[in-house]
Amino acid sequence: MLRVALVLLTASAAFAAEDAWAKVRELKSGAELRIYKKGEKQPVLVKLDEAREETLVVLVKNEQTAIDKEDIDRVDYRPRQTGSQLKPEFRTTPEGPDRESKVSRIPQRPPNRSRTTSGNLTLQSRTDFETIYRREAATPQK
Repeated sequence: MLRVALVLLTASAAFAAEDAWAKVRELKSGAELRIYKKGEKQPVLVKLDEAREETLVVLVKNEQTAIDKEDIDRVDYRPRQTGSQLKPEFRTTPEGPDRESKVSRIPQRPPNRSRTTSGNLTLQSRTDFETIYRREAATPQK
């Protein structure tokens, strides 16, 4: 009975890992990835070129390279941001006399008015990375 439970647990863990890898394979070319490799502390920041069954083909500083699935501990991706990253802001304020003279009933041309316009561009922050694949820990076999 215990052996059956262990086999089912191992099978479900393997299915979960395969399901997560299927999500990696669904990513589009050009997606930003952060890949954590086995035995390395710092992740590698890359752009996805192609996701295959057992490898990821990525661009690192405009150089194409392949990373085997077995060498990958975790893959994070940055969701694509919709819209522009630059957000324009404009403000116009009137200056000068705001009203015409009430003394005369004869229509007069409008007094000289001026406006001040100021503008600003705000750079919106990028979205955070989200984990899409994490290699399951190998279960010890007896």
